Amino acid sequence: MSSCICPECNQDYSGYGWCKPCNSKHFQNDFNNWTSGNDKIDKLIQDVQLNANDYNKVIEWIPYDRFIDVKQIGKGGFGTIHYARWIDGYIGEWDIENQQWNREEEEVALKKFDSFVNFSDVLNEIEIHLKTNKAYSYVSIRFYGITQDPETHSYMMVLQYAEDGNLREYLKTNFNNINWERKLYKLYSLSYRLMNIHELDIVHQDFHPGNILSSNFKGSNIMQISDFGLSKLIGANPNNPEKKNIFGVLPYIAPEVLSGDEEYTKAADVYSFGIIAYEIVTGFPPYPDIPHDKDLAMKICNGLRPKIPFHIPKLITRTIMRCWDARVTHRPTFTELWNESYKYYKDYCYYFNEGRNKDSEIVIQIKKAEEFSENQESTNTTTPLNYQTHPQAIYTSRLLNYSNLPKPKNEENFERELEELTKSTSALSIVASKLHVPDF
Repeated sequence: MSSCICPECNQDYSGYGWCKPCNSKHFQNDFNNWTSGNDKIDKLIQDVQLNANDYNKVIEWIPYDRFIDVKQIGKGGFGTIHYARWIDGYIGEWDIENQQWNREEEEVALKKFDSFVNFSDVLNEIEIHLKTNKAYSYVSIRFYGITQDPETHSYMMVLQYAEDGNLREYLKTNFNNINWERKLYKLYSLSYRLMNIHELDIVHQDFHPGNILSSNFKGSNIMQISDFGLSKLIGANPNNPEKKNIFGVLPYIAPEVLSGDEEYTKAADVYSFGIIAYEIVTGFPPYPDIPHDKDLAMKICNGLRPKIPFHIPKLITRTIMRCWDARVTHRPTFTELWNESYKYYKDYCYYFNEGRNKDSEIVIQIKKAEEFSENQESTNTTTPLNYQTHPQAIYTSRLLNYSNLPKPKNEENFERELEELTKSTSALSIVASKLHVPDF
């Protein structure tokens, strides 16, 4: 029998090895055998199961006793992350002979929310995770289901375990081994994922390297976005006063958000991307040597930005500066960023892998950057692997309600420098390639 045909009903599969009509019945037959103890969660899980088109889209209620070796591995602004082994593993194909799901033990991450987090906010994060998982593969970290801490009775999200951790820690320990081909790939890959998220009219609101995860940064290099706790659907709850509170990691928050001039928008996510891009190409986190306090927030509103080393390719410097422009309407969209970064990555890949495109501007600029770095290695004592971090430089999300911050503006020379960069690159074609772009 064809692998595209369901052996139960002899109809075409709706997804790889997945028959939606048959599997919906299997799920429905099991509804009376489990409950989360909360009608809203039960209905949410049941609706997802009945409408799943493949196994990647399924979530389930998972009793806590199905996890072993549970241990805390991280803490954020709103909860803790625990490692665990899920002895059953996620649902795969239906085993007709044994009338059960094929499963395999899986390492997972359990996201436990702090007691002050409202249940409605937990549901909001779950629903946004489901929306991204349903629309796109590999954009956000995979969401397997929901469980409950038996001691605190708080609900926990069961997520894919990212073995290599987050981008910040990876850059901190591996930056000197990351070449420009990988740097450009990371810029391209992240802009692609945020473009997908924005296409769903979702703004992340807490985009920083601690929320960019991977199981293998060096090998598959697939990066996924996590922590949608602050995310919202544009237009949702516009009159909710709680949304006025500013949470996040200070260096990555756009100045118009810090000052209270504007609500969090897609352009604010672009600002965050600009800071992340700076970190990817330099290896340094933003403002590591000073306290992340109100004084820094005031300086950011007055135009302070991380200093981009002069040897960084001008094309990349221009992209970063456009992202963190205080003039919100001057920032690019993630579609523009995706087009630009894909062109740079593609052009450099042809040179890096095949020796072609030697005259490409991005290739010329990167070769100069590499020559400069090689000359500095023997004399420069401050590298991305040994910088000092101030004890009050905080890179986890927290409440940041600073009052009386100035209206955002750029530093005095910012706009002139950006204009000069734009003129110097105006001869280059920064348009999307019409070639098919693979889903990285």
